[in-house]
Amino acid sequence: MNEFIAQVPFDLYGLSLFRLVAEQRSFTRAAERAGLTQSAVTRQIRMMEDKLGVPLLERTTRSVTPTAAGTWLLGESQRLLGDVDEVLRRIREEFSEAKKVVQVGVSRSVGLAYLPGFFHANLRRAPEVGYRLRHEGGAEIVAALEANALDVGVICPPAKLPATLRVTHRFDDAFTLIASAEVAATFPKRGKPATLATWAAAQNWLLLDERSQTGRRLRTWMAAHGCKLEPTLQLDGFDLIINLVSLGMGVSFVPIRALALYGRKRSLRRLAWPDRFVRKLAVVVRAKREQPAHIKRFIENVLF
Repeated sequence: MNEFIAQVPFDLYGLSLFRLVAEQRSFTRAAERAGLTQSAVTRQIRMMEDKLGVPLLERTTRSVTPTAAGTWLLGESQRLLGDVDEVLRRIREEFSEAKKVVQVGVSRSVGLAYLPGFFHANLRRAPEVGYRLRHEGGAEIVAALEANALDVGVICPPAKLPATLRVTHRFDDAFTLIASAEVAATFPKRGKPATLATWAAAQNWLLLDERSQTGRRLRTWMAAHGCKLEPTLQLDGFDLIINLVSLGMGVSFVPIRALALYGRKRSLRRLAWPDRFVRKLAVVVRAKREQPAHIKRFIENVLF
């Protein structure tokens, strides 16, 4: 056993220092963050590279960048160190007086109006539990779930989730067309598809960023319904889109549920488009892992 330990190229401490150097792109900044001398950090990384027999970092006078091997190790270590952090957090929560916390990621395409449904019942029924909320892109949430940096994610899921994740719930999220009162007055009543397409082509469209799952699917649906157009403005969230539409800056398809916060905006109108776009939202967790009771209760209490 002693011989084996002596041959191991690095431990979790060394791996953490390597990640810090790779992320900071500097031995000096990494040493400052770690509270060590630069020579100590450099020695640790050199020892790792010597034992592995491959360089992990390319060093220049100005910066440090991971090699191909270093980039691969950086990706793999994110999940490993996330697992370790999760184990330590669970130990503190289960066997000490540390407050239990649920780390939740909600996609930016899921508006603020949804959050009461996710948290209100939980705050009332489990006031002893704390929550950390991240509001970011779906791809970032998937990566954070894989790295064990999140317990639960609410996203518009990709066509294929990583094998390390699973869906606990799916629910439909219907959309509607909105415009300002002035623009709504020009909307054709009982118009034929060609008339609607002509009206749509004359509008300024405010759409969700096409890099998002919802953005891509909405564009595909619009094209199938005669709206093959380029948006005037792309944004990363529906709350901003709704506010800009109410100011007369354009029109958009938005989730009906997202409008709940804007019921008093008299300048906002819903328009009767002949068909309806519906996306699927999903609650996603790590696969093949027993969820702690407080995380299970959180998911059960979400109002879908």
